[in-house]
Amino acid sequence: MKFFVSIVLIALLSMAACLYLPWCSIAIAAFAVAAIIPQKPWWSFLSGFIALLLLWGGLSFFISSNNDHLMAKKISILLLQSDSPFTLVAATALIGALVAGLAALSGSFVRRAAD
Repeated sequence: MKFFVSIVLIALLSMAACLYLPWCSIAIAAFAVAAIIPQKPWWSFLSGFIALLLLWGGLSFFISSNNDHLMAKKISILLLQSDSPFTLVAATALIGALVAGLAALSGSFVRRAAD
């Protein structure tokens, strides 16, 4: 139950934080949730990873599909040297997931050290 609650809290806090703060505020949200909700480090990492994988993957796919993937195709040609907007969406989701997962892992370790 704590696992699903932390996924939802990380996703909601990250979305709210990104409305007003830079993108790296997702790390602050994941760190705070993992420091507050006691879990094993592996489960904390996984909750942060899944939360942002779903959030950023869903948001980037939604934004990209609203303009028929025009911008994503151009950016994927520039960055990835291939015409694959879905690879760009996956890369975006993976970057956010790794940042949030590592921040949640750090929050879990800080909680353990404080106990």
